[in-house]
Amino acid sequence: MVDLVALGLRVQELRRLRGLTLQQVAAAAGVSVSMLSSVERGRKAPTVVVLGRIADGLGVPLVELVAEPEVRRVVVRRAADQDTVDEPGGWSRSILTPVVPGVNFEWIRTTLPPGCDAGRFPAYAQGSHEYVVVESGTLRLTVADQTVELSEGDSAYFAADAEHGYVNPCPVPCAYYVAALIMRPRAARPHP
Repeated sequence: MVDLVALGLRVQELRRLRGLTLQQVAAAAGVSVSMLSSVERGRKAPTVVVLGRIADGLGVPLVELVAEPEVRRVVVRRAADQDTVDEPGGWSRSILTPVVPGVNFEWIRTTLPPGCDAGRFPAYAQGSHEYVVVESGTLRLTVADQTVELSEGDSAYFAADAEHGYVNPCPVPCAYYVAALIMRPRAARPHP
């Protein structure tokens, strides 16, 4: 018997590893977004035909969706597979870590051009944490009503259950890393 939650996690992991949205996979598979979403959440038992379409939409053999996955102690994300997103305002971020179902951890490298304000980001659920390390330049980190300036090599920790923001106040680029453990799904806006 197929574990619907495990099946849903496999579908979601494959979709995310390919950088695809629910809409993109649903369109490629010829299934509705609501069906695909229900499968990913383990709430619907899809027919073999629907599973075949989802596999086709993901570009994988059907057996990869239904077979019990091997226990993988090491999950690798090659540099060529890392997602880099160019954001409005000229800043960019790269998600360095592999996507692992059930693990809400990300390691992100962000580059802010001179004078760039990446904006304010919403509070995450209680129990969320972020660590920041500045690789080069200067970063102004604001958490709730507290602001600190970090220089090359400096690091900071904050409980991410408060609104927070990142600004490069200097005339040279700033590069920094964020290690984030978020205790709920991301908001619509991606994290820096």
